[in-house]
Amino acid sequence: MKPYTIKEISNLFQLPTSTLRYYEEVGILTDIARTDSGQRIYEEKHVNRLKTICCFKQTGMTISQLQAFFSYEEKEQERIDDILSLLEQQRENVENQLAQLQNAYEHVKRKLNYYGDIKQAITAGFPIPNWDAYREKTYNSHDG
Repeated sequence: MKPYTIKEISNLFQLPTSTLRYYEEVGILTDIARTDSGQRIYEEKHVNRLKTICCFKQTGMTISQLQAFFSYEEKEQERIDDILSLLEQQRENVENQLAQLQNAYEHVKRKLNYYGDIKQAITAGFPIPNWDAYREKTYNSHDG
């Protein structure tokens, strides 16, 4: 089990060292040993914890939710309902984010097709298309 420096962990997770220190300060990255000179020594358990933190942060989980999750996890059998509730809430949040992203993606595809058709119309000397024809149209991923 290889120990890691703060710089190695920072590079591994593409996180500033200040963020790693902050995670330690707020108690979501714990039990970090230090050398005699005070340098942090990260272990595989910290890598695993950071994978979870980064994953949950990508879903929009807040620091306070992360703190709650990890405190529940310390007593998981006693707090299993709390864990499940928090994760269920986060699953719903992610589903909502995905739906919003899907709507935005569809809009981008409509605009891309609309402006592509305008370019073709200009090149061919045809009338410029009207946005209303594209407003509610959906496109398959291979449609351009």
